[in-house]
Amino acid sequence: MVAVRTRIKLIWRIETDLNFRIRGNPRDPRDSRSNQSRMTHCLRRAGEASSGRELILPINNRQLSIYNCSGMKQYHDLLRHILETGTRHEDRTGVGTISAFGYQTRFDLRKGFPIVTTKRIPFRWVAEELFWFLSGSTDEADLRARGVDIWQEWATEEQTARFGRNMGDLGPVYGYLWRSFGGDYPRMNGVDQIARLIGEIETNPNSRRLIVTGWNPETCDDVALPPCHTLFQFKIEGGKTLHCQLYQRSADAFLGVPFNISSYALLTHLIAHVCDLEVGDFIHTFGDLHIYSNHIDQVNELLSREPFELPSLEFIGADRLKGLDGLLNFKFENLKLENYRSWDKIAAPVAV
Repeated sequence: MVAVRTRIKLIWRIETDLNFRIRGNPRDPRDSRSNQSRMTHCLRRAGEASSGRELILPINNRQLSIYNCSGMKQYHDLLRHILETGTRHEDRTGVGTISAFGYQTRFDLRKGFPIVTTKRIPFRWVAEELFWFLSGSTDEADLRARGVDIWQEWATEEQTARFGRNMGDLGPVYGYLWRSFGGDYPRMNGVDQIARLIGEIETNPNSRRLIVTGWNPETCDDVALPPCHTLFQFKIEGGKTLHCQLYQRSADAFLGVPFNISSYALLTHLIAHVCDLEVGDFIHTFGDLHIYSNHIDQVNELLSREPFELPSLEFIGADRLKGLDGLLNFKFENLKLENYRSWDKIAAPVAV
């Protein structure tokens, strides 16, 4: 069943995987077809829509102007959901948020690489952070050596001294939890969840246990920033299509979520490649989804911009990068984000 929801002043959205925005104009009185007939006609012709082309479709007592707006429409909807339904909350940073609890969005990775286009996202930073996670490192200096400084606020001497560690030692965060879960930090003597995941995909593709968890109750209070993207699961459909679902307990919608979306989309592409699979959907499920109170102006600026079409992701010189070793040896030079167009960066403060 296709649900049509009335939005502000005849701006409607049709909830299909086609990601179209629909604007309503007065219905042609000469059209005697039923609403159901017009809906069927609308859906049939929706597939004809393409970037820069507008279709006028008679449906539901309106002439509907339909155009392709697939360039991260889901992210814009997410932000609007928080603004429209969220409530004000105090938080540990003292900044305050507008927060909504429980939300899910989906990206079809076959239709383009999901990266926000209404502000500039530094794709190299997204990739280098992911490679850093996969390496098992929790040393902020290793990430900074890659030219990425997004973890520096939690790696200061003041932050790390709270836990008896040296400056730059972030403790058991993502890299350690992915590669040595349950180990005696900093010794890498725990469960290598990434190795286990790849092994299971290769030997038991129908498994419902293709899971990596980043939440360890025994250590989550021993770090300045415990994992926000908490658990992810893969499913192989029809023996060839790889889907990924992420559960994220806490999500900074303006600064963090764009990185998270592109990071897990990239991870899904990488794992599909090294396991000789095709990419499918990335499903992003949220717990506490919030906009910080000092990001409201930035969010409104972003929402005022029309998105561009999504780019595509290509691999370069990666034919021999297979299995676990292949995954761990991917470098940024093996990636090419083709036709990424975006608006300019929108600066916003980080809440620590």
